[in-house]
Amino acid sequence: MRNVGLATIVASGLTAAVLGLAAPATAAPSGPGNAQQTINQLQQQGYNVIVNHVGATPLSQATVVAVRPGQTYSRTDSGNPGDSLATTVTGKTVYVDVR
Repeated sequence: MRNVGLATIVASGLTAAVLGLAAPATAAPSGPGNAQQTINQLQQQGYNVIVNHVGATPLSQATVVAVRPGQTYSRTDSGNPGDSLATTVTGKTVYVDVR
């Protein structure tokens, strides 16, 4: 019985990890546009954007090669003693590769 409980915990953790990593990929803006527009849209969605820029092309003319997930920062607290716990995302990061 103990192995079943451990397997359930591991499976839940893996599922959460996969879903957590998939979020920034779906948050990436789609369609035509330059790297600067993409960066601006991600920042408006609340992301801290770290740009990996290859070459000397200005961001207004560069293209996005990839958007990769970064660290998500959160805190869990109850607010008041006896309240149920709540998790609040305090920061989220994505890496944008441009060329």
